[in-house]
Amino acid sequence: MDVSHMMNEIIHTLQSFAFDLGTLSFSLYDIIRVCLIGLVVLLIARLINNYGKKLIKRQKRLDVRTKEVLTKVYEVVIFCIVALMLLNILGINLTTLAVFGGAVGVGLGLGLQSIASNFISGIIILLDNSITIDDYIEINADQKGFVREFRMRYTVLETYDGKDIVVPNETFISSTFINWSHKDPKQRYRVDFSVAYDTDVRAMVELIKDAVGAHPQVINGNKYPIEERPDCEIDSFGDSGINMFVEFWILGIDDGKNRVGGDLNLIILETLKNNGIAIPFPQREVKIISQPAP
Repeated sequence: MDVSHMMNEIIHTLQSFAFDLGTLSFSLYDIIRVCLIGLVVLLIARLINNYGKKLIKRQKRLDVRTKEVLTKVYEVVIFCIVALMLLNILGINLTTLAVFGGAVGVGLGLGLQSIASNFISGIIILLDNSITIDDYIEINADQKGFVREFRMRYTVLETYDGKDIVVPNETFISSTFINWSHKDPKQRYRVDFSVAYDTDVRAMVELIKDAVGAHPQVINGNKYPIEERPDCEIDSFGDSGINMFVEFWILGIDDGKNRVGGDLNLIILETLKNNGIAIPFPQREVKIISQPAP
């Protein structure tokens, strides 16, 4: 018995195990054939998809937002082509899919509503240029980080401690968020401190402004507008001392390798100590009033 005859016998045996699904008829041979061919098609599609995305991202003439839009559209096109090929291999007449159009619409409106909403939201985000790669986004106190990747359903934020936050794209459309670095990388911060009431405040203000402005990451100098240079002011009058604050601008976010808040706290403390300026602490004055003996 030659190999060809043996293969025909195996195929005939597999075809004998058939079952019906509505108006469609399948055999065990059909299922195995579809699985093998489908696996090959999926592997080839994945290679084409990865190559196409790399090719798009290498285009220097396109900005980041356009690259992300084209990449997302490219993924959808590849997905649709693969889906149609698999249906054709399965032997399903594509014209019959029109019968299921209403059912698919209901499915999108109910079970797939969230997926469809996140996908469309991702397209809107990329087109309106509200978020781009490497923007620092704050959704709430516990969800903030740098945008590292846009996907069809979600956006990945990377925190300073190395964690990835997966945020559904719909969140950026339906909720309020803060984009710290999209328009301008310069950010303003402040450090609060207190001094005793007998302090020469005018002289102390100049000392603090010079000390803070000397930090290499703090924006300072005549080439910058006065509102971006370090500024020290009185915040309020406390029970034990004068509450002060110093405002300053830096490039980027005050965290990670760009963190300057801790350095400035130490600089302010050393400046006050070196100039004999006392830092007040809570205290109470107790007076004992003696009463005359009866």
